[in-house]
Amino acid sequence: MLLQRLSLCPRLMLGPKTLQTRSVSQGKMPLARAHGKSFAHRSELRQAKRIVVKLGSAVVTRGDECGLALGRLASIVEQVAMLQNQGREMMIVTSGAVAFGKQRLRHEILLSQSVRQALHSGQNQLKDMSLPVLEARACAAAGQSGLMALYEAMFTQYSTCTAQILVTNLDFHDDQKRRNLNSTLHELLRMNIVPIINTNDAVVPPPEPNSDLQGVNVISIKDNDSLAARLAVEMRADLLIALSDVEGLYDSPPGTDDAKLLDTFYPGDQQSITYGTKSRVGIGGMEAKVKAALWALQGGTSVVIANGTHPKVTGHVITDIVEGKKVGTFFSEVKPAGPTVEQQTEMARTAGRTLASLLPEQRSEIIYAMADLLTEKREEILSANKKDMELVALLLFEMTGRILAIGLRQIAVSSQDSVGRVLRRTRVANNLELEQITVPIGVLLVIFESRPDCLPQVSALAIASGNALLLKGGKEAANTNRILHEVAQEALSMHGVKDAIQLVSTREEVEDLCRLEKMIDLIIPRGSSQLVRDIQRAAKGIPVLGHSEGICHVYVDHEASIDKVIKIVRDSKCDYPAACNAMETLLVHRDVLRTPLFDQIIDMLRTEQVKIHAGPRFASYLTFSPSEVKSLRTEYGDLECCIEVVDSMQEAVDHIHKYGSSHTDVIITENEETAEQFLQLVDSACVFWNASSRFADGYRFGLGAEVGISTARIHARGPVGLEGLLTTKWVLRGDGQTAADFSEQGSMKFLHENLPIAQPLTGQRTSN
Repeated sequence: MLLQRLSLCPRLMLGPKTLQTRSVSQGKMPLARAHGKSFAHRSELRQAKRIVVKLGSAVVTRGDECGLALGRLASIVEQVAMLQNQGREMMIVTSGAVAFGKQRLRHEILLSQSVRQALHSGQNQLKDMSLPVLEARACAAAGQSGLMALYEAMFTQYSTCTAQILVTNLDFHDDQKRRNLNSTLHELLRMNIVPIINTNDAVVPPPEPNSDLQGVNVISIKDNDSLAARLAVEMRADLLIALSDVEGLYDSPPGTDDAKLLDTFYPGDQQSITYGTKSRVGIGGMEAKVKAALWALQGGTSVVIANGTHPKVTGHVITDIVEGKKVGTFFSEVKPAGPTVEQQTEMARTAGRTLASLLPEQRSEIIYAMADLLTEKREEILSANKKDMELVALLLFEMTGRILAIGLRQIAVSSQDSVGRVLRRTRVANNLELEQITVPIGVLLVIFESRPDCLPQVSALAIASGNALLLKGGKEAANTNRILHEVAQEALSMHGVKDAIQLVSTREEVEDLCRLEKMIDLIIPRGSSQLVRDIQRAAKGIPVLGHSEGICHVYVDHEASIDKVIKIVRDSKCDYPAACNAMETLLVHRDVLRTPLFDQIIDMLRTEQVKIHAGPRFASYLTFSPSEVKSLRTEYGDLECCIEVVDSMQEAVDHIHKYGSSHTDVIITENEETAEQFLQLVDSACVFWNASSRFADGYRFGLGAEVGISTARIHARGPVGLEGLLTTKWVLRGDGQTAADFSEQGSMKFLHENLPIAQPLTGQRTSN
C-alpha cells in the first residue's frame, strides 16, 4: 500500500539541473487573498488561506541529534493535514535529512565494522570500535529519501498526498528556475498536495559567513529560516509559522531573570532586544529567525515564531496559532496606540501596591469621589449608555446610577478596617510576637458581559480591598464602560494611583487573558453560565472565583406552613427567573401530594405561567403528567422548573447533593429539628430555612455589593464582597532570635500565648 501511495505522490528536485514540470496552464491557479499587506492582529490569522510551516532542526530531531522525534512529527503532521482538509493550502519547510542520514550511516558503519572485526580480529575487540566523523552532505544524501518516505507514510493516514522539492540558492536567483519552482508549487497546491521543501544539503555549498538578508527582493538562502521566508514571499503566503525549541522572542536572552516573552514584535523594536545562543542543532539562531521573519513581514506575509518541542503544546501549537490564540511571538507592522494587555497588567500591579499602602481613609476618599462623579457625570454616562442601547438591548443606566452611588458609599464606610486588620496575635516566645493580618490578593481580572453597572461596583470593591484591577467588558457596552472607567481613574488620581484600574480595550480574546498566570492572581467572571464554564476551562493556572451553574432547590417538608410555602416558592422562582439564585427544582415530601397545599402550589405556578417539568418519580404518580424532565441537573433560567417527590428530608438532601450545584438550597418546615438537620447536612454555599433562595445576594446580605457568588470549597464562598477579595499574611516581630534558640540545646522555650487582637504591640519588650 505504501509503495502504491508513493507512486502517486511526485518527488521533484530542483537543483543544478531543473526537471521539466507540468504547466500551470492546465488548470487555473487558486486565488489567494489580496497580497502585499500582512495581518495586523492575531485574531485575523483565522483568515489565513496559504500557510508555510517551517520545522527547525530542534523540532524534527531527537535530543541526541541522531534520528527523528517521531512522536513530535506525528502530531505536527496531524495538525497540517487537518488544516489542509479544511481547505487551506499548506506547505512545509523541513529540516531533519542530516540527522536521519546520520542515524542511518552510523548504523551501516557499525554493522560493517562489526562484521569485519568479527572476521579478522575476533569478538573481543568489538568494544574498541570508534565512529568516524560523518560529513553533513553525505548524511543529507543518505537521509533525504528516508525522511520523505516517513512524511508520506504519516500523511497517508489522513488521506493527504505529499511531494518533495529540494532547492538551492540558484533556484531563487536564476529567473527561469524561480519561475519553474513557482509554477510547480502552484500546481501542487491546486491538486491539494502538501509540498515538503528542504534545501538540497547533499550539493549545497557551506553558508557564507558574511551573507545576510538584503532588501525586499534579495534574500540569501543560508538556512531553512531564510528559505521559509523566501518561499513564503515568493508564494504570497498569508502566514509563516516558524517552529523551534524556544517559546518565541524574548526581550533578553531566555533563561535570564528578567527575560520576558514578547507576545507581539514590531519592526521598530529590533534595536531594543538582545539575542542568546543559537539552537542546539541547525545552523541558524534566533537572530537569523528574526531577520528572516522581518523580511517575510516586509514582503506581506505574517509570521509567528513558536515552540514546536514542548510536549504539552506540540499537539496543538499550529492549530492554536491559526485560531489566533496567544502562542509564541506574532510579528506585526501595526503597533497599537495604547499599551499591550501585559503592560496594562504591570501598570496595574505597580499602582495597586501603592493603593494597598494608602491609609484606609484615603481609599475611602477615592470611593466617595467615585460616587460623587457618578452623580456629576450622569448625563455623560446616560449619553454613552444610549449609544450602546441603539446597538443592542442593554441595562438602562438611568435607574441604576443612583442606586450604585448609594452602594459605593456603603463600601467606602466598610473599607475603613479592611486591609491590614489583625486577625490573630500570638506571643510565640518572649520578645517574639506573631500576627496574621489581611492583605489584598493582588491583580484581579474581572470579565463581564453586557452589564455596565458591574464596572463601578467591582472597581469600588477593588479599591476598598487594595487590589489592582483589570477589566474586560463586552463590546456591546463599550461606550458606557469607557466613560465609567474614566470616572474610576479620575477618582484614583486624587491619590496618584490612576493606573490601578485598567480597562482592556484591545482585541484580546478571553482565553488569552486567562493564560496570563504569571501576572494575574484571581479571575472573576460576571455573566452567563457558559461564560463562567469557558473561563474555568481556559484558566488552568489562575484561580477562578465564581459558579458555572445555579441549580437551586426548595424542599417543601410535610410540616410546612401553607402561607410560607406559597410566598417562598413564588419569590424563589418568579421574582427574577434568570438569576443564578432562582429556584430550578421544587422537591416535595411524598405526604404533601394530594393535599390542598400541593394544589395551591400548582395553581400558583400556573397563574405565574411557570412551565412545569415532572421528575421521574413525580411522573409515576400522575396519569397525565407534564413533560417529563430530560435531566434533573438543569438550570432553566426562565419561568420553568422541575418538580420531584422525595420520601424524607434525608432523601431531599441526597437529591441536592447528587443533582445540585452547591449554590443555594432551601427548606420550608415548621419543625425546628428537621430544619437544623437540613442546615447542617446540605453542603452548599447558602442554605436557608423558611426564606427565599433570592436572598443569596451580596446586597441583601449587607455586603454593599458583590463581585459574584462562589461555590468553591476554598477561600470565599457564597456572595463575595469586600472580605472575599482579601487574603492574609503572617508578620513576625522578633529581637534577634534564631531557630536554634528553640532546639533541645537552646535557651528559649515556646509560649504560644494568644494575645487580645485589640491590644497594640508596644516598643517595650520583656527581657529574658
